[in-house]
Amino acid sequence: MDLAPIIYYLQRVGSYDPLVVVIEFVLIGSIIWWVVNFLEGTRGERLFRGVFFILLAGAIILKLFVERFSLERVEFLYNGFLLAILVTAVAAFQPELRRALIRIGQAGISPSARPDVERALEEVLIAVNNLSEQKTGAIIVFEGRVGLRDYIETGVRMDAAVSSQLLETIFYEGTPLHDLAVIIRGDRIVAGSIQLPLAEIGSLDDSQLGSRHRAAVGISQASDATALVVSEETGTISLAVDGKLERNVKKTEIKKQIAELNKPFTGKGGSVKRGKRQ
Repeated sequence: MDLAPIIYYLQRVGSYDPLVVVIEFVLIGSIIWWVVNFLEGTRGERLFRGVFFILLAGAIILKLFVERFSLERVEFLYNGFLLAILVTAVAAFQPELRRALIRIGQAGISPSARPDVERALEEVLIAVNNLSEQKTGAIIVFEGRVGLRDYIETGVRMDAAVSSQLLETIFYEGTPLHDLAVIIRGDRIVAGSIQLPLAEIGSLDDSQLGSRHRAAVGISQASDATALVVSEETGTISLAVDGKLERNVKKTEIKKQIAELNKPFTGKGGSVKRGKRQ
């Protein structure tokens, strides 16, 4: 094997300014780390790694052999392949891109107002604890900055104050609203019997998880909402955030986790003036 091309490129690298090389590697590494960290736990993680290694191998082969042997047609096909990969990636990473755009949009938006969220959380905790002990299935969604109007319109409007008794009644087996989700905005139950988008089975660690868990992950992928799930089979409580599902969450930790997620809305006092949202 002719090592001349490899030696040539190594010599070229050796002639670069070390500081520039370090800065470039840090920038490239930071971008890759951010993307992998953003996709961690989603169906796009493995896809991204596969695409990355394919593109990396293709770029190395292109540099080492195309210029050396003047394989212009191969270079043309490779450039077309890159374009096809880009178009495919946009389609394949649609949920992840949506989440990224949501985060970018959040950076410049002042927090939506939230009234007495702490009291609402206390009521939710009581209800979730009782539902868990009774092994009654439930899914409770906390709306974030991104409005969930499209999903709310699929359910039954309520606009009721959050209370443990009302939540337990809603999810009691046999009631008309028990089988789907409830959405909470601030300290109000906006609607019940809401159909949520389902995450793909491959995006969850356990393929045996039911539709409630898939719906919780699905809504957290499609928006910045947080979802609590109670399993009707085991009574375990799970928390879906940012497209990731944490199972067997201890009841004593639920308030802390959700309060942290809602900190931008509650402020230090946990009670602020509510803004309008459709």
